[in-house]
Amino acid sequence: MNIGETAVRRWVAQYQAERLGQPGIGKPLTAEQQRIRQLEQENRRLKSDNDLLKKASAYFARELK
Repeated sequence: MNIGETAVRRWVAQYQAERLGQPGIGKPLTAEQQRIRQLEQENRRLKSDNDLLKKASAYFARELK
């Protein structure tokens, strides 16, 4: 495929950083990609908040019984 070893290493590092929710190496190529990343990050945070609220609601519902 004639792909340089350093390019593959950068791709792997970028992928691993994104899996951990970090911005990774470099900037996204377009404003649209930046916006998508922001929305994905916000979506992960909101899901986490929602899960916490569900657990708290279940806990307090058990306490009221």
